[in-house]
Amino acid sequence: MNSDSDNFTRSLGLIHLTASGIGVIIGAGIYVLIGPATQRAGALVWASMLLASALCALTAFSYMELTSMFPKAGSEHEFARQVFPNWISFTTGWGMAVALVVAAAAVSLGFARYLQEFIGINQHVASILLLIAVGGLSLSGMQHARWLVIGLSMIQVGGLIGVIATGAHHIGDVSLTTGHGFSGILGGASMIFFAYIGFDEVITLAEESKDPHRTVPRALMLALVISTVLYVLVAIVAVSVLGAPSLATSTHPLTDVMRESLGSGSARVIGIVALATTANTTLLATTAASRMIYSMGENGVIPARWAVVHNKKSPRTATFGVMACAAVISVTGGIEVLAAATNALVYLMFLVVNVVLITLRYQQPLTPRPFRVWWSIGWVPVVPCLGIIATLALSRELEMQPLLAAFALLSAGLLLYFMNQSRK
Repeated sequence: MNSDSDNFTRSLGLIHLTASGIGVIIGAGIYVLIGPATQRAGALVWASMLLASALCALTAFSYMELTSMFPKAGSEHEFARQVFPNWISFTTGWGMAVALVVAAAAVSLGFARYLQEFIGINQHVASILLLIAVGGLSLSGMQHARWLVIGLSMIQVGGLIGVIATGAHHIGDVSLTTGHGFSGILGGASMIFFAYIGFDEVITLAEESKDPHRTVPRALMLALVISTVLYVLVAIVAVSVLGAPSLATSTHPLTDVMRESLGSGSARVIGIVALATTANTTLLATTAASRMIYSMGENGVIPARWAVVHNKKSPRTATFGVMACAAVISVTGGIEVLAAATNALVYLMFLVVNVVLITLRYQQPLTPRPFRVWWSIGWVPVVPCLGIIATLALSRELEMQPLLAAFALLSAGLLLYFMNQSRK
């Protein structure tokens, strides 16, 4: 297949990529995870937000450098194949594609549940209708969907700014420094960490971006910084309005913050924001998954038909495949176990990315790096080493069942790889 990166129309600039990053980071997670994180961290949940962002940034820097070197749609798969054998790079791409498909299915169900607050509709029907809609947008190409992504991302950001603005006058009503110590902050960070995951999906749009060597790393940085500022402010306001004990037990924490500040009618506002959030995240996850599959087809580890790009818009076969798999998962159930397993897969992807960066610093020291992670001891970069330590520390919070499920998913991918190779 053609590997000159001209298969797609390059139409995405810094604003579009940053909006995509914000759109997927500020996903449905903050609406749910702030409660359980507060159970662990207490009023110091805002510190958990900061710590999770800092630990995530350690690996984000590795993504930035590698993307500046290899601005391809396959992100983790593309990085891994620079260092590892094909079976490992395939497994890496497979794991990330599975995580994205499961995320799309899970978030589409979240959309359906919020929609039920406004109209009577079966959640599985609503989930499938959303997947069809976002699949159609993805098929039309990101040059057509880019302004919708910006619009939905603005609604997402506006919703959080609304929460901050309505509750800001409560800051100072309760102590923000009482909690469960550093262990509580770390425990809260391990939960809220998943609200930050998704910034790497920006990389899958590299082949549709203008000047991706520079634009994609900048967009990653901007998306992470903006999301962190919003998350920390939301946490401070939520604790100030509800108090840590009430926030920790709330099933709809941000809705409760708005209700406490503005009255019961404000709950519908959060519902509308949640619809925009889940729709945007589903669109970005399905698009990223199709680009990952496209990359593996282009590199020959899966049949080439998966890498055919129609009219420089989208890999149609890969997009249809992602839509179908996400729809099946959303209907058949078992999504909680799969979602937990994808968390384990994401940790594995982070480890792979950091190891690849360290290895390439030794193997390809002269390769141009428009963005370079600073602070090295000899040829060994310190930041990705810290990223590995942080990922391993947070992964200690994983339970055995998700780990076993992740192992089963990776084993299934390996089986598919060797079956495909045996047919050649």
